[in-house]
Amino acid sequence: MQQLLMKEFLAKQRLLVVAPHADDETAGAGGLMARVKDAGGKVFVMVASVGDLDHFDTTGKTTKGKTRKDELADAMKCLGVDDYEILLEDSKLHLRLETLPRRDITELIERKGKLATEKTKPTMIVLPAPSFNQDHEAVYKAGITACRPHLATAKAFQNFVLIADAPQLAWSGPPYFKPTFYVDISGQFLEKKLEAYAYHKSQIRPSPSQAGIDALRLLAETRGREISVAAAEAFECFRFVV
Repeated sequence: MQQLLMKEFLAKQRLLVVAPHADDETAGAGGLMARVKDAGGKVFVMVASVGDLDHFDTTGKTTKGKTRKDELADAMKCLGVDDYEILLEDSKLHLRLETLPRRDITELIERKGKLATEKTKPTMIVLPAPSFNQDHEAVYKAGITACRPHLATAKAFQNFVLIADAPQLAWSGPPYFKPTFYVDISGQFLEKKLEAYAYHKSQIRPSPSQAGIDALRLLAETRGREISVAAAEAFECFRFVV
């Protein structure tokens, strides 16, 4: 009965996941996206920035923005999202989003983006957590601004505003990430999340790196134990209106 009610709830959702970079959307909310699609709901993904990136490792290689775009396309196809977009494709801005006025990023999220909140009218939105990463921080602040309370007759209003978990949050804070909203992703949904994440090959590192598939599995299993299920995604609930 509980599972049926939850599926009915998710079937009514229009989920928008706002991610700083390609791979963050799947790492933070891949299981939730899989569950919403399985239930019959709508899922949209907005990635803030994609660009060329020099790796901080012994290889000295550069991952091209096109590679990140191709990986994202494959991951989104795997998850079966309804649509996705990349807001900024400029290597000079990639990992420099803090140099943009917050208003500019906010406008992309709420008005100017193809999947802006004023166009997709999401009932549920997922944002990145505050972080040591300047792009994550910039998108978090702009996203919270975009979700500010307003008359629903004048501006799109999201009943659910969630902040996504991530393995690297152990190196962030304060304020520290505090899980208050969990999604059971046991079984097929965890496997679908990991399958989708595996397409982000340029971002995956070998164990015991936190940027590995095994790290995502361990995090999901740890969050699952917190609510007595096999695997879960955790979020910090910023707003919950019923």
